[in-house]
Amino acid sequence: MEAYQRGQAQNDEGLVSFSMPTWSNTFIFPGGREDPEIKRLERAMSKEWFMERFGGIPTPPRGLVFNEFRNHIHTGTGGLYEFDPSGLVYLFVDPGYASAYSVEVAQVQGEHLYLIDEIYERGLVTSDIIKVAKQRPWWNRVTGGSIDIAGTQHQAMAAPAEIWMKEAGLPLRSTKVRIQDGIERVKSFLNVNPITGVPLVHINARCRGLISEMGGCPDPLDGQTKVYKWRVDNSGNVIGDAPDDRYNHACKALAYGIVDLFGYSPLMRKAKIKFF
Repeated sequence: MEAYQRGQAQNDEGLVSFSMPTWSNTFIFPGGREDPEIKRLERAMSKEWFMERFGGIPTPPRGLVFNEFRNHIHTGTGGLYEFDPSGLVYLFVDPGYASAYSVEVAQVQGEHLYLIDEIYERGLVTSDIIKVAKQRPWWNRVTGGSIDIAGTQHQAMAAPAEIWMKEAGLPLRSTKVRIQDGIERVKSFLNVNPITGVPLVHINARCRGLISEMGGCPDPLDGQTKVYKWRVDNSGNVIGDAPDDRYNHACKALAYGIVDLFGYSPLMRKAKIKFF
């Protein structure tokens, strides 16, 4: 499953994965996808199990929060996925330490959001993250950004937002975003427009922290499968009204950033995408 996921997106391993559905063997199933025996099998089992067993498509973890995400649709390299020195850069920040400290780096082209880079680390404090950010080629084009509202709070030390301001000269906005509101806003950017055939968010393949949380690759820091999921029972039914609050730092950062830049709906988008 993990190797298949890596091979579906751009990667530095040169890995490419393919799936060969059972019905591609037209000697045994002369009707291909519409062969009567294939259709009988499809009716006899769940869609997920059928596609994994006979379609050659590994089933993603049950209960994914962002089940709209697909590597081949939402990720890529080159072109608009890369840093444009003529454009402004925005940072979407969700501080963490033992779990993850996520900084998603974004640029905007029209109504489209491009995540061109990412800082995704464990065991580093805000000052360390700022030092990393200042070494990136896009740093001098950063004009503002957003941060989890918890990043404005003091935990026996200066708040992360204060440290960004003091050490980087970067004021970060924070707005209380309800969990479900943030999820729905991200989904609206992941959804493929039926007319244009493309989504509104485009993720550089190097943003492996975000991609891993959405179920597209293993965790970049330890290689384990760690995805943002709803709690589910043994039958796959969702339990509770909120996802498991783990493996979601990059996803939350993205939600804060989208709401801050674009509002809760297209009608609420700011007239100018510039904070200060």
